[in-house]
Amino acid sequence: MHHLRLLHAIGDTPMIELRNCSPQPGVRLFAKLEGWNPTGSVKDRIVRRMLESATADGRLAPGGAVIEASTGNTGIALAMAGAALNHPVRIVIPRNVFPEIPQAMAVYGAAVEWVPAEDGVRRAIEMARATAEREGWFFLDQFCNQDNVRAHYETTAPEILADVANVDVFVAGLGTGGTAMGVGRRLKEANPTTKVVAVEPHPGNQVQGLKSLTDGFVPPILDLDLLDAKILVRSQHAFRAAALLMERESVFGGVSSGAVLHAGLKVAHQMNRGNIVLLFADNGWKYLGTNLWTQPASAGDDEALDELDETIWW
Repeated sequence: MHHLRLLHAIGDTPMIELRNCSPQPGVRLFAKLEGWNPTGSVKDRIVRRMLESATADGRLAPGGAVIEASTGNTGIALAMAGAALNHPVRIVIPRNVFPEIPQAMAVYGAAVEWVPAEDGVRRAIEMARATAEREGWFFLDQFCNQDNVRAHYETTAPEILADVANVDVFVAGLGTGGTAMGVGRRLKEANPTTKVVAVEPHPGNQVQGLKSLTDGFVPPILDLDLLDAKILVRSQHAFRAAALLMERESVFGGVSSGAVLHAGLKVAHQMNRGNIVLLFADNGWKYLGTNLWTQPASAGDDEALDELDETIWW
């Protein structure tokens, strides 16, 4: 028998129809379940592609050390891939990530370094880049690395088109921008009328894995001209939609999946018919440590909402 590496299990994730969520009979909602990847998120795709590319062109030697700045899933994916490929891994993360995130990285053997919560991902990137230059490590650099976009252009988008040939609207969270850019470009090549909608948190809201551009950090790989619309989502709305997803479809999506569903429903209300594809970046298992998961905060629970918005949900 031919034995495949764990990294061969990345991709080919399920596409399901959310029959109980669509507000309009003629509008079909489809969800691409990226939580089925080995570490439970879409970031497995980009890490595999970035490591393969760096190895192929000699930027990363066999057994070479890798460092990255992350607020969650990319760091976990890199920790897994590093363990599988025998690369020492170090992840630089802000202090206000959810506690299970660094725990998951450590399980795979990655070292974790911290930056203050108020300094955010921008400072984490600066530290990771400086460490890479000082110690001769390979800096993965997901926010600038074009292999991030290529991974989605070459794998995620063709998988979507194989399941839903006519995509009228594609909705995805805006983190590094890689998913929206790579998938969006490929879908527009197949059908120029396809609309690409990016989901972004309201400024000051730390929605899981999503970055608010108005908070001052614009990923270099992001091409805003490719986007047809942006929808801002508050943290509590993301949680409520994730709970709705579980209640109506028995799909355990992560918080950013809730944000994408919330945005997708806004789009659906404006359509009479058509196909909307929602990319659910991860599942909800790693976020079970909060009771807000099964009991979303009420609109009047200011203390709970303030606490919710202080955590990066990725």
